Amino acid sequence: MASKDKQVKVDLQEFLGNSRMFFGLPKDELDSLLTIAEQQTYQKGETIFWEGDAGTGFFLVISGKVKVFKISPEGKEQILQVFGVQEHFAEVPAFDGQPFPASAAALEKSELLFFPRTAFLELLKEHPSLAVNLLKVLALHLRRFTQVIENLSLREVPGRLAAYLLYLSDRTGNQNEVELDLTKGQLAALLGTIPETLSRVFAKLSQEEIITLNGSTVKLLDVQRLKILGGARE
Repeated sequence: MASKDKQVKVDLQEFLGNSRMFFGLPKDELDSLLTIAEQQTYQKGETIFWEGDAGTGFFLVISGKVKVFKISPEGKEQILQVFGVQEHFAEVPAFDGQPFPASAAALEKSELLFFPRTAFLELLKEHPSLAVNLLKVLALHLRRFTQVIENLSLREVPGRLAAYLLYLSDRTGNQNEVELDLTKGQLAALLGTIPETLSRVFAKLSQEEIITLNGSTVKLLDVQRLKILGGARE
C-alpha cells in the first residue's frame, strides 16, 4: 500500500512530456493524462504489487528506483529489471487485463504516478497518438527482456557482468567509467548469481586489468575485451 508521505514536487506536465511514453504529446493530451494519474509514495523495500495481483494499471517513476522480480519456489529472488526516473513499468498486464506476471518493490524511497487501466484505455480511444508511443515503449521492454533471457541462458556470470557494465556505459555515454546503481546483492540478483560469486568475478576482471573497482565506481580499462566477454554485437 502506498504511503501518504510528503510527495516530490515536480512540474508533472513537463515531466510527462519528457518521458519516453508521452514524449511529444500536445499539452491537452498531457493534461488529460494528469486528470487520471494518481501520485503515490513507496518506502524502501515496500511492495508495489505481488505476482498474481490484478493488473489494475501501470506506473511511471517520478523519483527513486523500482525492481521488478520473481521468487522461485525455493525462495530465490531473480530481478528481471530495474526502473528509474521517467521509466514506465507494468504496462502489459494493465492493458491485457491479466494479473501481474511478476512482483515489484521500491529499492529506495520512490515517487510514482499510477495510471488506472480502465481510465487509460478510454484515453487511448480519444487520443490514438498515445497508442503509437505505447508501442515504442513495449518494443523497448521486449528488447530488454530478450537481453535478460539471453544473458541468463547463454552467458556465464563474467559475461553477464560485462554486458551490464556496457549497458551502464551506453546509458550514460561514458566509456571510461560507470557508477553501479545497485547494491552488490541487488546486482547479483539481477545477474542471476550470488554476491560471493559476483565479488569473485569483479576481482577476476580487475586482476585481468579489464576493469578497476573502487566503491561503486568502475573504471573500464579495456572496453574491447568487455565487449567480447559480454557478447556485444558490432
